[in-house]
Amino acid sequence: MRTAREITGRARRLGDDVNTDYIISSTRKRDSLDERVLARYLLETLDPEFAASVKPGDILVAGRNFGCGSAMEIAVTVILAAGIRAVVAQSFARTFYRNAINNGLLPVECDTSAIVEGDQLTVRLADTRVEVANVRSATLTAARPLPAFVQEIHARGGLVSYLRSHGGKMEG
Repeated sequence: MRTAREITGRARRLGDDVNTDYIISSTRKRDSLDERVLARYLLETLDPEFAASVKPGDILVAGRNFGCGSAMEIAVTVILAAGIRAVVAQSFARTFYRNAINNGLLPVECDTSAIVEGDQLTVRLADTRVEVANVRSATLTAARPLPAFVQEIHARGGLVSYLRSHGGKMEG
């Protein structure tokens, strides 16, 4: 049995269909591909002040189809560079979901309708179970389970680190 892990942070609320060009505008990538530089422009299309208001440990919370659009891996790495370690959404675009796992960003699928901007959240991972606790509403929401190997990839910081620690082989 694996030990439980937790990610705690402030909810940063977004809506449905947040595409990768909203996460980081394609015009910004012309100047730099350094995710630490690009993190200053995170979600600027939706809110020009958003990136400046992000605190390390914040958790993005969205509706349906988060990360839709182009399959830009840099959208995930920019979120990570901003200090965000998890995105909680009702659903994810498939490519974004895989890019998130591969880069160590935790994608959590659950009902987000009761989460509001600023809520204190705790994402709990144990075995394949995932839960989202909301301090304000005193609720615990079950999320879509994550296979143990996906949680292990996340715990290692992404697929490359996971493979290095397992001699280049997938386990589980």
